[in-house]
Order: sequence, then structure tokens, then C-alpha cells
Amino acid sequence: PKDRDIAMVFQNYALYPHKTVYDNMAFGLKLKRMPAMMIEERVLEAAQVLDLDELLERKPRALSGGQRQRVALGRAIVKNQELFLMDEPLSNLDAKLRVSMRAEISRLHRELGSTTIYVTHDQVEAMTMADRIVIMKDGIIQQVGKPMDLYEHPANKFVAGFIGSPQMNFYDVNVKGNTVVFSDGSSIDLPDSVMSHLAGKEGEFIIGIRGEDIKVDAQTLAIVWVFATVENVEIMGNENNLYFNFANTQTIARVSKYEISKPGDTIEFVFIPSRIHFFDKQTEKSLF
Repeated sequence: PKDRDIAMVFQNYALYPHKTVYDNMAFGLKLKRMPAMMIEERVLEAAQVLDLDELLERKPRALSGGQRQRVALGRAIVKNQELFLMDEPLSNLDAKLRVSMRAEISRLHRELGSTTIYVTHDQVEAMTMADRIVIMKDGIIQQVGKPMDLYEHPANKFVAGFIGSPQMNFYDVNVKGNTVVFSDGSSIDLPDSVMSHLAGKEGEFIIGIRGEDIKVDAQTLAIVWVFATVENVEIMGNENNLYFNFANTQTIARVSKYEISKPGDTIEFVFIPSRIHFFDKQTEKSLF
């Protein structure tokens, strides 16, 4: 599409401070010399969708951050464009407001039916809002796909570490047969069903495991488990994050809120074998 067919929403809102909410939303339409009645109809319709009806006569300085962001969205919506470009529109908002605005933007996207290109450094925004995600590093596309496809099947170590919170745990290992040896000499034996993906390759690799795929209930899996000492605990409400050192690497396990551990406790844990990711040591590309 041509530039005039794109509606943009910026990180800093880019509102005119001397104009009212109504005039900010109507400004682009006035530049197009649209009839006043049509302008009013579009602005009032957008204001109703964004719950800005009572704020139309206010100026930006009298608005909260979330309200200013909704005005910026409204200014884009009234143009009825086929393509929206949003450049980190929520980065200036506090955490609670970002959550509600994510839901608001997603709802608007569904109602408007327009294509939206949304630029963000926040992987949570990408995972919760996107139909498809394009992950870039240094201007180069790393992977394109649906959120869960990228989460479950990352193309390389960068994607694996970017998608997911907390990020995936990574370890340098040496593989011989079915045995995986870590940098500190610790080792685990993996089943043929996992090692067959390496097609007999041996030597140095990087493995990755997500926090939720580290289980601290040794009875749930009939495989060898290892010990570690808890260094820190994050109580998240719905779950707990356990921090501990394993193989000279800080490791984070996401466990049930009912798993009560405290710093200094010794825990036993296992990696779910089928959830381990292998990456090439040199290229860092996923091997399966």
C-alpha cells in the first residue's frame, strides 16, 4: 500500500498538546478535506469504541497515559485504513495498563479486520497478540510463524531465548551415545527416542530446556534425577520460579505454587527428555 493507506500509532503518542481529543482525532480527516458531518460521525464512532466519549473536550495534558494511547489509536482508526503500523505503542505505559491495552488493541484488531503490523521488543506482547510473529536480529529475519510454533519449535538459540518468560535455560554439553555430559561433569542418559533425532552425531552441542519442563517431583518420571541447592525463589502467585546453579549455569525452574521451597533447600529435579532442544554449537541452529 501507499503511505496514505497506512495508519500509524507511535510510541510517544504524538498528540497535539493544544488540541482537544476530538480535534486530535479529527485532524487527519480535516487535512483530507472530508465533510464535517462525516468527520464527526467517524470520530464519535471511534470514541465510543475506545470509551473516549466523555473525554472529547479535554486536552492531552488532562489525560492519563492509557487515555492518551487510546486517543492515538482513535486517530488511526477514524481513517478506516487497510493497514495499521504500530511502533511499540505500549512501551510508555505501566505494567498493569499494558495488560489492559493489549486486550484493547487485540479486540480492535478483530473488530476492524485490518492488517496490523505491530513492532515490539516485548515477547509477551508478541505471544499474546500476534497471529504470526516475525523475529528479527540485527535486521535479519530469524523465524516466521504462529506464536506456539515459535515457542515449541524455535529455529535457533536466539529465537528459543527470546520467546518465553523466563527464557529457556541453555547448557554447553558433550554427547557420546545416549549420554549427555555437562561442563561440570554432570551427566544424564537420554532415551533412544530423543537421541535418534541427532542421527548418530556426537560431540559438542548446546541444549536448551524451558523452566516448566524441569520437574522437581522425582516420582513423576522414572528416570535418573539430580540434586541442586535453591538460591532464590520468586513467588508469582499462580506459580513459583526456583533459581539454582546446575552445570555452572544459573537455572530457572517454573514449578507449581504448591511447591514450597526456600533459599538453601536441596531439591531433586529432572529434565523432561522429550522437551530438550539441541542446537549446533557453531551455528546455534536447532537440530530438531
